[in-house]
Amino acid sequence: MTSPSRHIDVKGGPDRAFAYQMMATLAVPVFVLDRNARVIIWNQACERLTGVGADEMIGTSNHWRCFYESPHPTLADVMLASSNSELDKLYTRHIACPSSANLTAESWCQMPRMGRKRYLAADASPIFDPDGRLTAVVETLRDLTEEKQAQVALQQLATRDGLTGLANRRCFDDTLHAEWTRAMRAQQPLSLLMVDVDNFKAYNDANGHLGGDECLKRIADAVAAEMRANDLVARYGGEEFAVILPNQSLKGAAIVAERIRCRVEQLQMPATRHHSGGDARHGWEQEAPVTARSVTVSIGAATALVSNEHTASDLVAIAEAALYRAKHLGRNRISMPA
Repeated sequence: MTSPSRHIDVKGGPDRAFAYQMMATLAVPVFVLDRNARVIIWNQACERLTGVGADEMIGTSNHWRCFYESPHPTLADVMLASSNSELDKLYTRHIACPSSANLTAESWCQMPRMGRKRYLAADASPIFDPDGRLTAVVETLRDLTEEKQAQVALQQLATRDGLTGLANRRCFDDTLHAEWTRAMRAQQPLSLLMVDVDNFKAYNDANGHLGGDECLKRIADAVAAEMRANDLVARYGGEEFAVILPNQSLKGAAIVAERIRCRVEQLQMPATRHHSGGDARHGWEQEAPVTARSVTVSIGAATALVSNEHTASDLVAIAEAALYRAKHLGRNRISMPA
């Protein structure tokens, strides 16, 4: 890789040459576009970040290829085109600074040459000539990938159940409220399933907490396997799960519930190890083969045609009442509101 100062005209005396040299050796990735969106500076830190040398970039308008797999304007391009209205579509976060005319934005970049995604913060600053005309834009970059990944991990902890990986109760409550509001606005039905593992305490006592945890994880996977992209399955608490089905009728919810019930029933969960035979005088016993047993669930289903007369809590109460009815009628079944 080569220094960008070898590729640009440094007319203007030693001060201009020094400025170019300083920019070339900055630890912060920097590139500069002229008024025609051609690269005139691509510093060494930018080479290291993108894996693309200055000799490939200087004089070209292909700088977007260093960050994206398909055509996508950089923040400097947005500034040159005066298309700030496009920022919402292009970047995860962005800030315009009217007092300085600077732009700041953040987004994930594919970084094709490096073969890895990076979360970059970009700052674009205009350069004007003595007559106030925009002649170039300087874009500086900061790699915030580690910080973003840590933020995502914290968000996962806040919204995901640690055992099953499903949404947790907090996420369920927030999502149900949001879907209730959306359903009321769109005048669409909203369905809810409450799913409870039958006789789980007995299973947990017989197989230990590790066996019980494994049982819950497998059931969680089975329930999640029946979801559409816009559905949400959450661990509601203990051995109970909740499923939010936006824009789903009661009949459709019952079909989903039956698929869940059948899928769980087909799971073959390991039963307790029983010891038999052997000679206690020698301090050992022979283990019988591990058998398997079916674990079942009971499901209560409810649907609301959302209105101001009811709340999301009413829907939960109706679904839970249906679940208790399924338990009372013998378990391993679906119940709907009478």
